[in-house]
Amino acid sequence: MKKSLLWVLTLCLVFGLGACKSKQSAYKAAYEKAKEKEVAVVEEEEEEAPATTTKAARPVTNATFQKESLQAVEGELKTFSVVIGSFQQKDNATRLKADYQAKGYTCAIAINTEKQMYRVIIGTFNNKNDAADLRDTVKEKHNLTDAWLLEKK
Repeated sequence: MKKSLLWVLTLCLVFGLGACKSKQSAYKAAYEKAKEKEVAVVEEEEEEAPATTTKAARPVTNATFQKESLQAVEGELKTFSVVIGSFQQKDNATRLKADYQAKGYTCAIAINTEKQMYRVIIGTFNNKNDAADLRDTVKEKHNLTDAWLLEKK
């Protein structure tokens, strides 16, 4: 008698908990509906956005520049540069330079004679802001987390 009562209670518990289970399709339908609303809002915002935007005058960047004494090996150097690679072997620097020139960048190679390191420079400027902007763009576009700013001594 006790065994059959235990079986009946177990079956009731299993069926009872199974009935409370949420349906995946209900969640999926709610998700799809929310996504449709989100897409509609984004499309409305894009339609309302003006066709042309003007850039506000920007303050001088507070980005950190590493100062080094450099000599240009290939290309020219201005005061502020964006470095995307540092190598002990010139051949490695030349390969990286060629890769980014093929992507449309004007690159240069410079050597830090104190450290005997070849620096691959993807852009060189007389303005700090321009260098900082290029560094940020390159980091985002090409996933170059090690790109850094260099100021020529």
